[in-house]
Amino acid sequence: MSNGKRIFGTDGVRGIANIEPVTAETALKLGRAAAHVFKNLPGPSRGRGRHKIVIGKDTRLSGYMLENAISAGILSMGVDVLFIGPLPTPGVAYVTRSLRADAGIVITASHNPYDDNGIKFFRADGYKLDDAIEAEIEELVFTGRIDSIRPTASAIGKAVRIDDALGRYIEFAKASFPKGRTLEGVRVVVDCAHGAAYKSTPCVLRELGAEVIVFGNQPDGLNINRDCGSMHPENLCARVREFRADVGIAHDGDADRVLLCDEHGRLVDGDDIMAITALDMLSRGALVEKTLVATVMSNAGLDAAIGAAGGRVIRTDVGDKNVIDEMLRGGYNLGGEQSGHLIFRDHSTTGDGLVAALQVLQTMTATQKPLSELVKCWTRFPQKTVNLKVREKRPFEELDGVCELVRQAEAELQAQGGRVLLRYSGTEPKVRLLLEGRDAAALDQWAARIMENLRRQIGA
Repeated sequence: MSNGKRIFGTDGVRGIANIEPVTAETALKLGRAAAHVFKNLPGPSRGRGRHKIVIGKDTRLSGYMLENAISAGILSMGVDVLFIGPLPTPGVAYVTRSLRADAGIVITASHNPYDDNGIKFFRADGYKLDDAIEAEIEELVFTGRIDSIRPTASAIGKAVRIDDALGRYIEFAKASFPKGRTLEGVRVVVDCAHGAAYKSTPCVLRELGAEVIVFGNQPDGLNINRDCGSMHPENLCARVREFRADVGIAHDGDADRVLLCDEHGRLVDGDDIMAITALDMLSRGALVEKTLVATVMSNAGLDAAIGAAGGRVIRTDVGDKNVIDEMLRGGYNLGGEQSGHLIFRDHSTTGDGLVAALQVLQTMTATQKPLSELVKCWTRFPQKTVNLKVREKRPFEELDGVCELVRQAEAELQAQGGRVLLRYSGTEPKVRLLLEGRDAAALDQWAARIMENLRRQIGA
């Protein structure tokens, strides 16, 4: 864009609620711009001559403000709004497809604290927006080219609430579990993070026959992700041990990710889930092109395990959007991130924590093996990940000695099959360092040296 302004980050628009760009004023402009863009995309109208956009959200207090603001902008452009209320991000994507809408919008800041919020868009097919469409929306927001376009009278959009959206998503998620199989006899602890899955995940598991123990299911607008959910899986692990459950499931605020816990109270992360499901799909001939798509953050042990089974791993930059883009390019059907974003394209168009959990549960029931046994299908290389909150995101090349330290670490760790990855978070004011190798002590030493240098120069 000529003026250089950006409001879209790596995963939609995100920031502190009621501070730009996450304000009612900008949300209204986004609604107007998005409605104009989606209304004028090539192709026929998606339903009786009227255009429509689905709006869902998580359980944050600021969701009410943003929901009303963005819907006002959409309606002012002659596009109808379909409110579906609190629903997991993958549920919004599914309902967008199910209702034949022009687009879907979810108001969420995912795993961030309650005082943050964000706005994510889905295309009519349930996939995240192309960069070109994001750029077009941004340009309209900043240039005001649509200020003079104002439908009047009956041309203004109308808003309706879709009462069965939760039921639609529940049936969709259940359909990803094999027909004729149940979870009877399986005790599951679920931590919903006081977020968007507080109704859907417990309901699906119970309807499939599981005994379900739920916490993190009392959202009050302020407690989303607070000391619970996938950001604090230690609580889940403790509850699994307390209730002697077979498995634990923890979501983030919008439930597009999941972390699991085995029957001994040990954490099972996204890499574990990818290893279990990819190897299972390989054995059944169900993994397209025998390929798993992962990011640069995933453990190198995945490559070894998948390769030994006759498959391969393709790496992308961090971000589930990058994973999905690569999956679409190659036609692959399984990809994900260590953080717990798992995309099973045979079932969903985006990361879905509930669907991912069900795929592991179906493997457990099919093999009659506990999760602790399934996780033994691969060996994790020693890995160290460190985060540092920063006051600014200066290029690493401008920081004294940082790049040289990284080069020295790479030289040592690559000799043992390891690697170094230093990057800024796309959604938070943090720098992230990942080191991998066969010598854990060396990882600790290099992490301490690099992070101390960064803390001294840009630490918050």
